[in-house]
Amino acid sequence: MASMENHSEVNEFILVGLTDTPELQIPLFIIFTLIYLITLLGNLGMVVLISLDSHLHNPMYFFLSNLSLVDFGYSSAITPKVIAGFLTENKIISYNGCAAQMFFFMAFASIDCFLLAVMAYDRHAAVCKPLHYGTTMTLSVCIHLAIGVYICGFLQSSINIGYIFHLSFCSSNVVHHFFCDIPPLLALSCSDTHINEVVIFILAGFNVSFTLLVIVTSYVFIFIAILNIHSSDGRHKAFSTCASHLTAVSIFYGTIIFMYFQPNSSHSMDTDKLASVFYTMVIPMLNPLVYSLRNKEVKNAFRKAAGRKYPLDM
Repeated sequence: MASMENHSEVNEFILVGLTDTPELQIPLFIIFTLIYLITLLGNLGMVVLISLDSHLHNPMYFFLSNLSLVDFGYSSAITPKVIAGFLTENKIISYNGCAAQMFFFMAFASIDCFLLAVMAYDRHAAVCKPLHYGTTMTLSVCIHLAIGVYICGFLQSSINIGYIFHLSFCSSNVVHHFFCDIPPLLALSCSDTHINEVVIFILAGFNVSFTLLVIVTSYVFIFIAILNIHSSDGRHKAFSTCASHLTAVSIFYGTIIFMYFQPNSSHSMDTDKLASVFYTMVIPMLNPLVYSLRNKEVKNAFRKAAGRKYPLDM
């Protein structure tokens, strides 16, 4: 980080936050604290539940536990700082703190994209080639896929951080957002940001287009396979194995498309902030709820865990 500081006369940034209305600070503090607590309990609880129940020791839940860990990290990179900002008028974040926040946010966001794609491929293998599923998605394959996903996420984030914090920030240090996101920081730079914008566009475009291609292709083959199942019970069972993942994908990519794939003229600062709240804080909270409420195996595992606990307490 020290080398970054040589390129900047700014040593801290001021985040404008979600709102400067005094009457909303305490209610928003309570709301976002509850959201973060639910995110923490839901995601870490999912990891613990999967690790404890042997029936959930399969590729689908291996990737789900990783998704839960990533969602927890994803939210933790942003939410605590936002919550603290509601209790103080001084919404300052240090230069290194801003770089660290952006690094982890971008890394976990990229890993989220790749994990959703890997999970789609896993569902494709389970539905389309069930007889070969055990040999296709072995423990070794799952571990290598997970390692590859993390490497891609942290590598892309490192490249972005290197380009962004190599810029000079020599005028205003007021970030018109509630966290250190790329567009508001680029707007503060007095350097030529053309190369940065090209690199970011290429990396983000690759993330979204590649992962969406994998997901869409996987689900096209999944739906074709489901339609070829003659039994209605068989079709329902096959689709139910994908329903939770498909819901998570729809929420995640629906928000990204709304945020980044509409004309600039239709953007507004308030709308962008609301969309950012949704994909940085609400989605990580929703994912464990989606997978627990729509998944019989997870619900059964929770009942078993609760059943073990209560007799011991009596």
